[in-house]
Amino acid sequence: MPDVTTEASHPLYSPLPVELSERPPAELPPAPVLRFAPERLRNGIAAGAGAVALLWGVQARPSARLDAFFATGAHLTGLLAGYGVLVLLLLMARVPAVEHGVGADRLARWHALGGRYVLGLIGAHALLALCGYAVHTRTDLVTATGDLLAYGAIAAATAGTGLFVAVGVTSARAVRRRVRHETWRAVHLGALLAAALGFVHQLAGPDLAGGLLTRWLWSMAHGTVAVLLVWYRLVVPVRAALRHDLRVAEVRDEGPGVVSVLVRGRGVAHLRAEPGQFFRWRFLRRGLWATALPFSLSAPVRDDTLRITVKALGDHTRRIRRLRPGTRVLAAGPFGAFTAHLRTRRKVLLLAGGVGITPLRALFETLPGAPGDVTLLYRASDETGLVLRAELETIARERQAALHFLLGPSDGAFDPLAPRALRHLVPDLATHDVYLCGPPAMSRAATASLLRAGVPASRIHSEDFDHA
Repeated sequence: MPDVTTEASHPLYSPLPVELSERPPAELPPAPVLRFAPERLRNGIAAGAGAVALLWGVQARPSARLDAFFATGAHLTGLLAGYGVLVLLLLMARVPAVEHGVGADRLARWHALGGRYVLGLIGAHALLALCGYAVHTRTDLVTATGDLLAYGAIAAATAGTGLFVAVGVTSARAVRRRVRHETWRAVHLGALLAAALGFVHQLAGPDLAGGLLTRWLWSMAHGTVAVLLVWYRLVVPVRAALRHDLRVAEVRDEGPGVVSVLVRGRGVAHLRAEPGQFFRWRFLRRGLWATALPFSLSAPVRDDTLRITVKALGDHTRRIRRLRPGTRVLAAGPFGAFTAHLRTRRKVLLLAGGVGITPLRALFETLPGAPGDVTLLYRASDETGLVLRAELETIARERQAALHFLLGPSDGAFDPLAPRALRHLVPDLATHDVYLCGPPAMSRAATASLLRAGVPASRIHSEDFDHA
C-alpha cells in the first residue's frame, strides 16, 4: 500500500517501501517534430524589437525643435506598440511548435506582461503625438485633440486604443473575478478589431507611408500573424472536429464533485496527444457550447479514447457531470509543454495538489523509469480530496514506484511540503526533476520549499490550472 501521511500520524514521516512487480510503462506517442524553446522565442521577440528600433533610427531626423522631439518620440513608441500588438497576437495564436515548446501557462504570463507594456507604449505614443501637434500648431491640448480626431486614421487609432484599454481593464485580476468568462472573451475578441484599426493608422503614419519596402514588410508581418490566427484557432479545430468526430462516450463519478469524461472518436492517435498536455474542450450542449474549457488528459490515449477528470468548481464544470453519451465535442489541441520532453534527470518527483493530479496521473503511468525512479507526492486536505486514488495505487504497484498521500489542512501546524519533510520523503531530492501541478497558492509554496531543499529552478516544471 502507498504511504498515507497525516498530521496525526506524522513522526517526521515513516514512508513504507513499495515492493511491487515491474511492468514497462505505456509507450509514448511520437513527439511533435518542432518545438520552440522559451529562450529561442524570447530572443526572437527581442531581435524583432531591435529591428523596429533600427527602422525608426534610420528614418529619424535629429532636431533641436521641441515639436520635432515630441514627434520623434511618438514615432518610436508607435512603432514599438504596433510590433508589441503583433507579438501579443502571435503568443495566443496557438501555433503548435510554440505551445509545445514554451507551454501555454508561460505564454499566458508573457501575454499578460506584454499587454501592460503595449498599453504603456500606446499611451506614451498618444501623449507625445498630442504634445507635438500642440507645440507645432501653438494650440492648447484640448484644441489639439479636437483637431487630430478630425483625421480618419487618428480616429481609428483612438477607437482601437479604447478597445485595448477595455481588454486591459477586464484582464486585471480584481475585475476578472467579477466578469463572466463569456464577457471577458467577447471583450478580448475586440482586440482583433483594435489591431486592425491600429494597422490602418500605422499605414498612414510618416514612418510607413514614405517607403514602399517598409510598408510591404509591415503588411507582411501583419498578414502572417493574421493567417496563423485564422489557421490555428479556426481552421485546424474545425478540420479536426470533422476528421475525428469526437463524442462523449461515458461520464463516470470519481468522488465528491469529481467526474471523468471519456471522449471517443476516429483516428484519435493522429492528434499526437502526450501525457501532461491539455485540450480546450467545447461540449455542444446548452450551457456549454459557447465556452472552450481547458482540461488536461487524465490518462494516456487508448482505443481512440481521450479522458479528462473534472472537479465542479464553477457553473460550467458543474454542468459537465450532466453530459449525456453521444454529445458532440470540439477539442482544440493538444497544447502545453508539461510533458516528458522537459525531463533532464533519471529520477523524477511528481508533486500534485487537489485536482492538479490529472496531468500527473498520466505522467505517473507513462514516464519511463526503473523501479524507484518515479515518486508521486499527492497533497490533499483529507482522503475525500484524493482523486483517482485506486488508479494511482495500481500504477504504483505495477511500476514499483513510490506513492505518498500527504493529508492535512493547509493551515495546520505541520507543513508536509516543508523542505525538511520533502527531503525526508525523497532523500536525494536535489537530483530529481520535479513536475508540479496544483492550485496557485499550493504551487507557490511548494516551489519555494523545493528551492530551499536544493532543487534548481531549471528542474522545477510547473503548470498552474484554473478550470472553473
